[in-house]
Parts: sequence; structure tokens; C-alpha cells
Amino acid sequence: MKTLVPTALLLLLLANLALTRNLKVSVGSHPLHYLQTLLTGPDLLEPQFICAVYINDIHIEIFNSREEPPRMEHCAPWVDQQKAEYWEKETENMLSMINPKFQVPNENHTLQILMACHVLPGGNFSHGQYELLFNGHNYIALNEDLRTWTAVVKAAEMVRKEWETTSFAKYLKNYLQYEGVKLILRQLDYGKEIMLRTVKKRTVRADGKITLRCWALDFYPAEITLTWQRDGSNQTLDMDVIETRPVGDGTFQKWAAVVVPSGEEQRYTCHVDHEGLPEPITLRWEPPQPSVPIMPIVTGLVLGAVLVGAVVTFLIWKRRTKGKERAGSEFKSPWEYQVQLRVCLSHESKFSSTQLLIQSCADVLTLTLL
Repeated sequence: MKTLVPTALLLLLLANLALTRNLKVSVGSHPLHYLQTLLTGPDLLEPQFICAVYINDIHIEIFNSREEPPRMEHCAPWVDQQKAEYWEKETENMLSMINPKFQVPNENHTLQILMACHVLPGGNFSHGQYELLFNGHNYIALNEDLRTWTAVVKAAEMVRKEWETTSFAKYLKNYLQYEGVKLILRQLDYGKEIMLRTVKKRTVRADGKITLRCWALDFYPAEITLTWQRDGSNQTLDMDVIETRPVGDGTFQKWAAVVVPSGEEQRYTCHVDHEGLPEPITLRWEPPQPSVPIMPIVTGLVLGAVLVGAVVTFLIWKRRTKGKERAGSEFKSPWEYQVQLRVCLSHESKFSSTQLLIQSCADVLTLTLL
């Protein structure tokens, strides 16, 4: 029987990796992230491995060696459009990580790897990452030039020299620029209804008695700025702002609130900045029209007068390209992505992502624990 490490620990390790890494993000880009954790040591009869794959911060694939049977599985409905051969191959690749050669007899070790690829809105490669943590600490990282390495600790110097001698970075660069881009473009095509939209509709409202709350709903991508101003002066220090939250369908929501003196609501404006807009918009609370019956609105509320929040709806900015209207972003149409995908298909990486991972883990364990 296997000696098992709780799944929660594996997930915690992945979460720690995701939270502690300085992810390089290009606003509006499509990111692909592989988050991988390998556990090995005398407490385990065999290494344990988990891999999570994200595109546009949406969880699309997962592998956990503790599952029975262990296999690569999809986490988003459109990902299931992949052929059966794809899942069989991915599962076979992942199972190769449960390899006795990674077993260390004397002490427990943890390897965590972040591999990332970013594609610009036009479908071209932007930048990539490859960072490795050993026993929870930064160990070695691929530099931005995708050619050289930075050994974060002295123990990683031998690994750095080995990888520079074997041109390991060249294979990583090739994978990121072609295989990584190919995977992103394919998934963007499969999941275009979710991942290629900017904002179909966005609602911003201000409501409350003495609190004005500015909402942004159903927007994508996640980067957005909400700022309250009083007579044109930013109220950043007096604002209550929540972190951007995923809705669950690929879009996000966020709000910012400010407490205002009764009767001074008109002095406050909410400023919204998002890449789906041609320019930032300004929203101001509007009092209800005299013709609107107030009593039905305040019925059931114990405290005095209630300010009815104005609901302002705005549509995604649209602009014409070659005589046709399309969403206000630089995202290409699915047909254009398919053309770009065919270009990427003409380039094949020498190694798969799993083979690169295996090489990384083998070198680190061998050279570090000599």
C-alpha cells in the first residue's frame, strides 16, 4: 500500500507556488501557466506528482498521481473537444513523472516548477517563464532572454552550468514559442465563447444610504481600475475596495465603495478604466426622478431615507475593422486564430513539456544531492 501525502498538501504546495512567484503579465495577453509539484522521499513508496494547467487564469487541465486511476483530466467543458489520443498521450506523459529514479531514500524533497507562455492579442508570442523552487525556496530561473539562467542559490550553480552546456534553454524556448503558443491558440478556438470575449455587457451602479458603491460586473480580462473622486480629487485612502473576483464563467467582478455625507452625493464620481473601453468612463449617482414612486422602493427598510442607486449599463466599445464591427479589443477572430495556429503547427518542438520537466527534475536531484 502506498504511503500517501494528503491531497490538501499537494494543492497547498501549488497554491504557494502560484502566490509567491512574480508572474510577468502583459496587459491583455493570453497567459498559459503550468504549475507542477513533485514530492519524493522515504515517506513515499513512489514519487507523487500534480500538474495544473491554466489559460487566461481559467483552470483547464489537472493531473494528480494520487487519483485512481491517475489521469490527465479537463476542468473546462470546451477542453473535452480534444481527441481521445490527446488525453491518452498526456496521461502517459504525466505518469512518467512517477518514476523511481526521482525517489530519494534519505530525506523528503519538494520540487515546484512554473512554466508560462504569454501570447499577445494578435496571436504572437510575447514572453515566457521557467522557474524552479527546491524545498520551497527559489532555486533557478530562466532569464527574460530565454537563453541564460540565474542560479538563485549557490547550490544551483552546478545545474546552471549543466543546462548552459546542454543548451537546455534552447529546447525550452522552442517549446514556449511554438508548442505553448499552439496550445493557447487551440484552446482559444475551442473556448472562444468564454475566453475571446472582452465584455458583452458591463453594469456599474452606486447605491446605499451613506455608502456609494461602484460595481463592475461581467468584465474580462481581470485588470480593471475603479476610483472614487470628490470634486475631482481622488479618494483612494477613503475607499473600501475588494479584490477582483472570478464569477466562474470566465468573467470577473469588482466594486469600490466610499462613505459620503448625506446630501453631498453629487460631489462624488466613480472612474472606471478597462481595456475594453476606448477611454475611462465617469459615473455619478443620479437621484430618482420625481415621477418615480419612492414608497415601494423603501418599503421594508427600517432606517430612514434610502438613496436608490442608479444603474448605468454600457456596452462594449465597438469599432470598425475592414468595414465590420467587432469588440473593442485587439483580439483576432477565431478564423484568424486558426490561420495563426496552422503556422505554429509547422514548427515542432524536439521535446514535450513533460520531457523538459523530467530533464529538469533529474538534473536538480542528481546534481544537488550528489
